[in-house]
Amino acid sequence: TGGKRGATLAEVIGDADIVVTSYTLLRLEASDYAERAWSAVVLDEAQFVKNRQSKAYQAVRKLRAGVRFALTGTPLENNLMDLWSLLSITCPGLFPRPDSFEEFYRRPIERKTDAGALPRLRRRIRPVLLRRTKEAVAAELPPKQTQVLSIDLAPAHRRLYDRQLQAERKKVLGLVGDVTRNRIAILRSLTTLRQLSLSPALIDPTHAAASAKIDTLVDLLTEVAAEGHRALVFSQFTSFLALVRKRLDAEGVRYQYLDGRTRDRAARIAAFKEGDDPAFLISLKAGGFGLTLTEADYVFVLDPWWNPAAELQAIDRTHRIGQDKNVMVYRLVSADTMEEKVVALQQRKRDLFDEVLGDDGELAAPVSAGDIRGLLGL
Repeated sequence: TGGKRGATLAEVIGDADIVVTSYTLLRLEASDYAERAWSAVVLDEAQFVKNRQSKAYQAVRKLRAGVRFALTGTPLENNLMDLWSLLSITCPGLFPRPDSFEEFYRRPIERKTDAGALPRLRRRIRPVLLRRTKEAVAAELPPKQTQVLSIDLAPAHRRLYDRQLQAERKKVLGLVGDVTRNRIAILRSLTTLRQLSLSPALIDPTHAAASAKIDTLVDLLTEVAAEGHRALVFSQFTSFLALVRKRLDAEGVRYQYLDGRTRDRAARIAAFKEGDDPAFLISLKAGGFGLTLTEADYVFVLDPWWNPAAELQAIDRTHRIGQDKNVMVYRLVSADTMEEKVVALQQRKRDLFDEVLGDDGELAAPVSAGDIRGLLGL
């Protein structure tokens, strides 16, 4: 900001033709950016301003520019209102009011109560939206194959999971009537079951850290490394990655590690790219975008997330321009647990994205009361 760098925004810009900034700086100096007239604004990774309540979104909306472009691989991450947010920035007169957009498009499309709403929306956004798939812009990329591996819990683990499932069902049954008010408590219950699908130790350190999923991962990594391949391993739970690290250390499998608290991020990335460690363990949020890791040609996703867009972003760290090997993706899913239901929920949300924007959708709408009942089998 101006105070820290010792110069005003105007002094720093001078007579430059192009100004490159970050969403953080734009948010912190919103009034200074808004005072200037810009010929054009180009938003990269535009999903960072999809929340119309955020200060970053408000700062972007206040920019005075002749034309605005939004570039993103995930124009819908939560629901159709994400799309409204981006359109309100790039084409502010197309759908002026968010409440009207929600009434005439979001609700009837997501609830399938008006068959004509979707065609109307597609006709209106078609002139201002250009979708370029990876197949179109990088046809030379080798194939990417995805496989779901269903993994049975060990008997003791299964008994513990089933007991906890009954307890969480009873707890959530009294909360699901008002999802908005009880969202935090409900998500806490769902997160407990998702963690328990991975290892009992994640919900109670006194339990054994046994995990059939880790057993499977170690076997697969050992085989991959023996054949000269390298792998990215993703989980959203750093506590589970800690168990994986401990096991890999015991098995003598070399790896690099990256999560949101890693201070020497660039060094860890360089160590993997320039070295020969067979595995790179990465938390989903820390490695979901901004990385190119084409040195790896295997990807292991250890737990499904609500937002399939984040999974796709993570997987595509290796399936990018420069990759010359087939990419193998394995999603490890604990059988007969909530993980299977999360995967099914993801697919339903992708289907909606496909309907609105085309194939290979990445939508993960907020979890509704009906979704919660389905996840817990209520």
